[in-house]
Amino acid sequence: MMKKLQLLALFFALFGVVACGGGQHQARQQEVAERGETVMPFDLERTTHIFEKTEFGGVQQVLSDDDDAEQIALIQSHLEEEFEKFKQGDFSDPAKIHGHDMPGLEVLRTDYAAIELAFRELESGAEITYTTGDETLITAIHIWFDAQLMDHGRHAQGHGQ
Repeated sequence: MMKKLQLLALFFALFGVVACGGGQHQARQQEVAERGETVMPFDLERTTHIFEKTEFGGVQQVLSDDDDAEQIALIQSHLEEEFEKFKQGDFSDPAKIHGHDMPGLEVLRTDYAAIELAFRELESGAEITYTTGDETLITAIHIWFDAQLMDHGRHAQGHGQ
């Protein structure tokens, strides 16, 4: 319960900073997009990240906006690589893009073995599903998704819980 409260406090502190500084938020999104170019092989301007919170975790998708076969192949390859890393507790790529103190990330790194992960190719991209019965991990996934939504801005959308 303490971890959950700490995560919530961290999220709301981050949300407060973002809500108070629109210019700072836009600068942050630009910085994240630039860092993302070093990790994500696909064109961020031609894709959409979707973060859907679920009762037991969430679903992360990256979809091509223009159904370009090359972009779709890059998305699928990248998300499959991330899936393989996440199964081992390696969240270094999100940390490179969003920072090592990204909300929720430390809990995911520490307790990754309690998260069931699934990868699936989609017609226009790919997805990773995160499932757990641990309330602290569910909260961490949701907070992690919220942080990504804020950081990716117009390149992302969220649904759910």
